[in-house]
Amino acid sequence: MRLAAIGSNCIDFYQNLQGGLPCPGGGPVNMAVYTLRLGGTASYTGPVGDDTYGALLQEAIAAKGVDVSHLHVLPGATAVSQVELHNGERVFGDYSEGVLENYTLSQADVDFICAHDVVVCDLWGKVEGFFPEFRARGLPTAFDGAVRPDDAAAQTALPYTDYFFFSSDAGDTPALREQMRRYQAQGAKLVIAMLGEQGSLCFDGSDFHTFGIIPCPCLVDSMGAGDSYIAGFLTGITAGASIKKAMEMGAAAAAETLQYFGAW
Repeated sequence: MRLAAIGSNCIDFYQNLQGGLPCPGGGPVNMAVYTLRLGGTASYTGPVGDDTYGALLQEAIAAKGVDVSHLHVLPGATAVSQVELHNGERVFGDYSEGVLENYTLSQADVDFICAHDVVVCDLWGKVEGFFPEFRARGLPTAFDGAVRPDDAAAQTALPYTDYFFFSSDAGDTPALREQMRRYQAQGAKLVIAMLGEQGSLCFDGSDFHTFGIIPCPCLVDSMGAGDSYIAGFLTGITAGASIKKAMEMGAAAAAETLQYFGAW
């Protein structure tokens, strides 16, 4: 799979570790790195600031083998997400979007992205408005609505999204299934709900598919688990795997990420 990861990036700043520890991350960036881990190729298109954190992000992403030819360095600050780690679970605090605030794609960026097998972005990427063009040009699309799939950004992308992901701690309930039916009716090909310890649920317009978790022998840090699932699922589904197998690949990728510190 050739994944085009676009939009948001950030420094995850662990406030309660080592007097403050900056780690590179952000959903699409994480997905690009995990795709490499799974044997695919990936690029990242998006902005970082011309500060120390921007340099850290650019160097770290490139070192993992991600194509950063369309990573843009802009005057200003790199996005930062404040995080604390408690017993392996990450707790998010304040978020500063920095140069992401007014970011948009250039036509050269769009042409580059459309040479991939699938494009993915998340709620904070500021690029959901380009999904109609991606769809029109035949590029499969994926979007992560995180825990706020009804936000404007997600709803803008939804009618032009092939694989729509979101996270929920409600479990597999009739209300969740109705929510997933609604999203699929709005245009998504597959709707995937990531349910944490309860596994995942996928609706294809006709049937619901369920998959549990792959046991994690040692939880170190939950940062990036959902992004790992998305990378695993997309790797499987774009290669022609069944929905159930793609869900299994997502769960396995998440279980591996849970065992080390930081997203990657």
